[in-house]
Amino acid sequence: MQQFNYLWGKLEEFMIAFSLALMTLVTFVYVMFNNLYTPFFDLADAYPSLESICIPIATFSMTIAQEMTWSVALTKLFFAMLIFFGASYGVRTAGHIGIDAIVKKFSTPTQRYISIFACLTCLIYTGIIMVASIDWVTALLIANVGAEDLQHFGIQLWHLSMIIPIGYFMIFARFIEIFVRLLQGKQNDLGLADEAKDAVKLQDSEEEHKE
Repeated sequence: MQQFNYLWGKLEEFMIAFSLALMTLVTFVYVMFNNLYTPFFDLADAYPSLESICIPIATFSMTIAQEMTWSVALTKLFFAMLIFFGASYGVRTAGHIGIDAIVKKFSTPTQRYISIFACLTCLIYTGIIMVASIDWVTALLIANVGAEDLQHFGIQLWHLSMIIPIGYFMIFARFIEIFVRLLQGKQNDLGLADEAKDAVKLQDSEEEHKE
C-alpha cells in the first residue's frame, strides 16, 4: 500500500510538471511563429536582395501560425490537468490554505470532531461533482461532439472532459485518506496550510540568520 501511495504521489508530481511544461511549450511555439513572419517580411521589403531567403521563412512561419489553431484548445486542456492534479497534490501536501483560527480555540478532541465533519462535507461535495461530471461526460459521449479545433485529430469533446471526473476522483480519494486518519486519531485536522504559522517561522528564521 505504501508503494502504491508513493507511485501515486509521483504520478501527481509528474503530471503537474508535464502539464505545465507542455502548456508553456505549446504557447511559446505559437507565439514565436505568430510573431516571426512580420520581421522577415519587413526585412524582405527593406532589402530586396534578401527576398529569396526572408520570404520563404516568413511564409513558413505564417503558415505554421495559421495552422496552430489547435494550440489554444490544447493549452486549455493542459491548464485543466494542471488545476486538478494540483488540487489533489495540494490536499496531499497540505498546500491548500486553511481558515481555522476559531477551530484552534477548541480542545484537541473537539478539533478532530470538527475536522471529521469538515472532511465529510468535502467528500460529499467532491462526490456530487464527480458523479455529475460522469453524467456530463456520458452525455457528450452519446452526442459524439468533436472538440473545437481538435476534431480533425479525431479528438472528441468527451475525451477532454474526462479530466474533470478523473480530477475529482483523485481529490475524493485524498480526502478519504484524511478521513481515515482522522477516524484513527492519527491527525486532528485537515492538514491544511497555516499561513500565520508559516509567516512566524519565516520571521524567526530570518532573525536567526541575522544573529
